[in-house]
Amino acid sequence: MQSVIVSIRDRLDSAGMLLSGLCAVHCVAGIVLVSVLGLGGGVLLDPAIHEIGLALAILVGLLTLGLGVLRHGQLGPLLIGACGLVLMGLALAVGHGLPEAVLTIAGVALVAFAHIRNLRHAA
Repeated sequence: MQSVIVSIRDRLDSAGMLLSGLCAVHCVAGIVLVSVLGLGGGVLLDPAIHEIGLALAILVGLLTLGLGVLRHGQLGPLLIGACGLVLMGLALAVGHGLPEAVLTIAGVALVAFAHIRNLRHAA
């Protein structure tokens, strides 16, 4: 049973890294497509996409990084992930533009790094 839980947690850590990467790509693509080409502003900049993405990041992060603390006893990944989630939340508050992109990319980079650390501590 323990190995099943570990396998699920490891897969969720991998999913967290994938979601972080997709979020960064979405952020950069949104800036490029909207500012340079004037395309997709209504869809790419829809606040609901960002709110859903943050909710998913919080859910996956708390589940995997929290379980990681219980398994390996290291608080580092959870604290790094929490900092990343705070930056992502701040990005929602500043509105669209360069500050949002910088905060989002920094936040998702920290969250992805936290998932990597979590996997390494669990090994």
